[in-house]
Amino acid sequence: MKTIILLLTLTTLAACSSTTIETGLSTDTVSPSKNQLGEYALALPEKHAALAVAKVLESGGNAIDAAVTAGFTLAVTFPTAGNIGGGGFMLTDFNGESHFLDYRETAPAAASRDMFIERDGSVDPRSSLIGARASGVPGTVAGLWEAHQKFGSKPWADLIAPAIKLAEDGFEVHPKTAKDVGELNDWFANEVNFMEHFGAIQHGGIFKQAALANTLKRIARYGPKDFYQGKTAELLIAQMNKNDGLITAKDLSNYKAVWRQPLKATWQGYEIISAPPPSSGGFAVIHLLKMKEHLSKQFERTEHNSSTYVHLVAEMEKRVFADRAEYFGDPDFVSIPMQELMDENYIRARANSINTKAISETENIKPGIDSPNTTHFSIVDKWGNAVANTYTINWSYGSGVVVEGAGFLLNNEMDDFSTKPGVPNVYGVVGGVSNEIQPYKRMLSSMSPTIVRKDGSVHTVVGGMGGSTIFTSVFQVITNLIDFNMSAQESVDAVRFHHQLLPKDLVTMSQSEELAEDVQKELRSMGYKVEPHGFEFGNMQLVTIAEGKLSAASDSRFIGKSIVGVTKKN
Repeated sequence: MKTIILLLTLTTLAACSSTTIETGLSTDTVSPSKNQLGEYALALPEKHAALAVAKVLESGGNAIDAAVTAGFTLAVTFPTAGNIGGGGFMLTDFNGESHFLDYRETAPAAASRDMFIERDGSVDPRSSLIGARASGVPGTVAGLWEAHQKFGSKPWADLIAPAIKLAEDGFEVHPKTAKDVGELNDWFANEVNFMEHFGAIQHGGIFKQAALANTLKRIARYGPKDFYQGKTAELLIAQMNKNDGLITAKDLSNYKAVWRQPLKATWQGYEIISAPPPSSGGFAVIHLLKMKEHLSKQFERTEHNSSTYVHLVAEMEKRVFADRAEYFGDPDFVSIPMQELMDENYIRARANSINTKAISETENIKPGIDSPNTTHFSIVDKWGNAVANTYTINWSYGSGVVVEGAGFLLNNEMDDFSTKPGVPNVYGVVGGVSNEIQPYKRMLSSMSPTIVRKDGSVHTVVGGMGGSTIFTSVFQVITNLIDFNMSAQESVDAVRFHHQLLPKDLVTMSQSEELAEDVQKELRSMGYKVEPHGFEFGNMQLVTIAEGKLSAASDSRFIGKSIVGVTKKN
């Protein structure tokens, strides 16, 4: 598993465009005013997508218009995770009402529970990660279309135009992107066609994607019909047939994005709104925040990222991961006891079971009731509408399969199912029967797009990447911002740490900035193993309104961009 993670330390991959986009924007924090048009904010993981989104907002587009541009532009400039060959979740706060759109990938009809299990009962971890059989039916195009149909105000084709231009004109490859793509030779090992289509990135210079531009033009003209039933669908199915994949024309035509009720909870006078199943992220964010609230006496006067703080949070995280493994899956296929899990008494009991002085034995942490390359963007428009969108192709550059003639990468989301109960996936997370593979089922996710409201208005829009580290990172950013009164940038840049049920008693931390040496020493004396995470996790994107000021922050460990801007009056 460590070998896989080391080979794929690619979460900082991105490509910086050489195309200059004039914006006339201010990146200073501004004070929202009902009498002034146009304060808006955004945080995206890639510069040129951020600039394209700012243009949409500056010209009067709303947050959902901006999200459509973000989704398609990142598919061009951030191919390690931005996508039209994957899927995700969009949480919105529009006209004061919250909505959650599930456009997660689904298993093909030909998928089966034991499809990745060998005759001897073992699981080859590469089989669910590399190649066409690792791909679920993509949902991104359907999801962005569905959101636009419900809330969009600008023409669909206009919103895709920036992505088409960047694909046609090309962009200058960032040196780090070139280096990291070169290292993928060993990972994909000539099993897929990735290097044929994206290998030129390793040499730097201008990278153009003519086939992808043509695909985007078709989607701009015909909408999702092209992707799921038209020319692009034909190219995708041809690739499946060529590479022994499972996705069929019927799988594509049957795909639907689904509106679901978001999870909501009150916490310290705030309203937390987050992702429902098939994500476990919203449940986890809420549980971590609520358990911390119930343990307020234990956290009182505890310094940020001290050994005591890390231990208490690790104890909470153990319990969240135990419940995740046992209960969570696609709610259209399994019965999830959400009412019991979200009950205040249950959360209090979980908090009270924590050992505040020593490590709880992993084997004794049971359920309580009898994706590294994901990417996220946060947007608030001039009306105060908000979008928290997290989407993914799962691991770096997904399955490595490029749809020939269409120019986009396919996901390897089948690894997010439990390929075999008790066997960890690429993120080291175990799953159970609830998340076993079934036809048309949506795989469990840790994606955690989250909106925090205060006094009925949007206060915080946040999310990030990193598979199982997503919701622990979202939790830490929210508490940094609210409990420790950090600025937006300080909140996303602070040292992060992560613990899950397995590997046993392992605390990992940010690669670029570690926990203090004395904190590490104290944790080790308690019995923890402490080490840098296998990849730089988080890439948090945050927009917040605090004390009357609108602020945005993109994680400085990566190469994203945040903008606070004022729309010019026409």
